[in-house]
Amino acid sequence: MRDDFVSFALHLADLARPLARAHFRTPLAVETKADASLVTQADRGIEALLRDEIRRTYPGHGILGEEEGGDLGAARTWVIDPIDGTKSFVAGLPLFGTLIALAEHGRPVLGVIDMPILNERWHGVGGRAWLDGTPIRTGARPLSEARLFINSPDRFRGAEAEAVARLSGEVGLRRYGGDCYAYALLASGHCDLVLGAGLAVHDVFALMPVIEGAGGLITDWQGGPITPDFDGRVVAAANQALHAAALERLAG
Repeated sequence: MRDDFVSFALHLADLARPLARAHFRTPLAVETKADASLVTQADRGIEALLRDEIRRTYPGHGILGEEEGGDLGAARTWVIDPIDGTKSFVAGLPLFGTLIALAEHGRPVLGVIDMPILNERWHGVGGRAWLDGTPIRTGARPLSEARLFINSPDRFRGAEAEAVARLSGEVGLRRYGGDCYAYALLASGHCDLVLGAGLAVHDVFALMPVIEGAGGLITDWQGGPITPDFDGRVVAAANQALHAAALERLAG
């Protein structure tokens, strides 16, 4: 991975952070989009700022963002989620982040998870990952002691809810929510499993190089790779053994 791409990704996070902080816990108009997700002027403003900077610096690169769309057709595409966790953001909860990824031929190779209010930043590239410049590794707890995050119990119905309950019943600790922060905590070894559903490319591409660089895995619920047309469900795990155990419980 070229050093200038890594530096540029971190530069984008530097640009986004003060804008997110400026809007946090201020009166904002909140709109509900067609998919029932929320959007604010902060989401739109951050994405517009980052798009302008990408176009100025790398005019030949593609851009895919949550608010303005795009695709992964270019050889290199920047994937942006300006505020991952907009519901947390509008509720005054500081556990939202800005996600920035660089994909090459549809596969993320560089990822940044920036937490503007917490002043924490993870990034992953080339099979390694860091928190604020310090190398990180995932944990090694067995399933019976594992710490599980579930993005929201409202996401799961019927057989999915039963699968989540099977897994949840065998771990040592479970928490709900956290948005991208849960995946960052997994990369740093503080939790061990994260289940997500209803996600899109812009939600997960930045997470993948960070988790994988720290020694973990993130796949779909069948253990397959996260592709641009995945079904929105992911399972992230700290290690291979824990990942296999989670997939077994999810499958029933």
